[in-house]
Amino acid sequence: MPQPLNDRQQQVLQWVGRGCPDGVWEGTGHKLSCRALQSRGLVKVSKRQGQWSAVLTNAGQRYLDHGAHPPDQPHSRNTSPLQRAGAQSPSAPSGQQSSAEVATSVPAQRTSSPPRKRAKTVTEQLLEELAEAGGRIVKREASGRETEKWPIRVAAARRSGKIPETKELHAGWCNDGYEIRLVDTPAWRLAVLSPVPVPARLTTPHSVVKSLQSHPQPMALTKSVQGRAFRLIHAVLTTTQKLGYASAFGTAESATAPHRRRNGPPHFTITAQGQRCDFLILQEQDRADHIPTKKELADAEKHSWVRIPRYDHSPSERLRICVSGGLRHRAGEWADTAARPLEDQLAEIVQEVGLRGEAAERKRLADLEAAREKRYRWEAAMQRAKIDYAEAARVQRLESQEEAWRRAAGLSEYIAALRLHAQTLPHGPDRDGAEAWIAWADSHVQRLNPLNGTLRLPDIPEPRAADLQPFLRGWSVYGPG
Repeated sequence: MPQPLNDRQQQVLQWVGRGCPDGVWEGTGHKLSCRALQSRGLVKVSKRQGQWSAVLTNAGQRYLDHGAHPPDQPHSRNTSPLQRAGAQSPSAPSGQQSSAEVATSVPAQRTSSPPRKRAKTVTEQLLEELAEAGGRIVKREASGRETEKWPIRVAAARRSGKIPETKELHAGWCNDGYEIRLVDTPAWRLAVLSPVPVPARLTTPHSVVKSLQSHPQPMALTKSVQGRAFRLIHAVLTTTQKLGYASAFGTAESATAPHRRRNGPPHFTITAQGQRCDFLILQEQDRADHIPTKKELADAEKHSWVRIPRYDHSPSERLRICVSGGLRHRAGEWADTAARPLEDQLAEIVQEVGLRGEAAERKRLADLEAAREKRYRWEAAMQRAKIDYAEAARVQRLESQEEAWRRAAGLSEYIAALRLHAQTLPHGPDRDGAEAWIAWADSHVQRLNPLNGTLRLPDIPEPRAADLQPFLRGWSVYGPG
């Protein structure tokens, strides 16, 4: 008995039954569910002239009517037409068999098994799981070996050709395991690029090309490829110039060592929306097995530090263009291949320069917005710090008044004891001196007691930078930083 549909598959099946109205689903996840329904025989999916469509089959309509797969009919799968014909002739005489019964008497004892359903591939299972999960899953198996298989499976899924053209499969390790995401393909990757025209010969080369041509061995290229390199550079520079990008000459020299050639100074630069892209033109090398000479063999036998090279390298006719600077989108290098020469890839290079410029502009605007937001939060923190400083000053004044009041109350009690003691003294200098002391002490207590003054909110002094710093909660008093 087939497994029942899950909730999402039932919703997609009902949507197909309503005629696939627009505005119900976002993205293309429902199309993956339709593929799963098609594998069960409930839906038929077709794509003609770029138009995608899906319709219910009879089995799909029966599933909607009954809410489950209908039971198999015994005569529909396990009974042949001749057997059904024999079953419909009960009127044959007793002891005699009809021709149909004779023809089917032997095979009637054998029933044909139903066709086996094709097992789903790992890629199909992965795409269905992503569709059900909304485009993101995290694999964290109990066994570490099982989890380690998923990078290989994702790579196989990318090569399978079953991922929709408008989707991309991204994967990588995260804290929870191996994350797999099915995301929309960026619009720039689906854009149809206009080819960049490359002149057959240079009559009026670009100014940067003229600067490169003025050197005896520009860009460390051999004579056989210099002309083509100049024409490729001219095509890129003139096309980007029409787009409003600025270009400048870098250097005609290049580091020739293989391990340093990509780190050399740029041959020329193109700046788009403030983002400078550095260009290097490199000549590919052909490698061949090195045949040791007699001298090399003799030197290696004589000296232990002598190493005979394994390969010989010679300049080829192939070129490579390296682009650095900014956020990479398509690639950072383009090279001649048997299927695609550099002339066919110049449109991608021009697009890459524009994409890096757009990314730099978005980052610049985002940085401005972030700086503006940071300053706003700093100003709010400064305002709160001034309020907190004023409140702390009032609390400090209140606590000092309470301390003075308690001290005055204690002194008043002591002065009362002094008066009692002074009354016991005989009249004379001692008593006069005690009364003078008591009078001064009483006036001092009156001045000390805050209740004898005017009660009001204290004046808050203008805070200094050091006064506000304790209330800024990590911010600096001198700016947002």
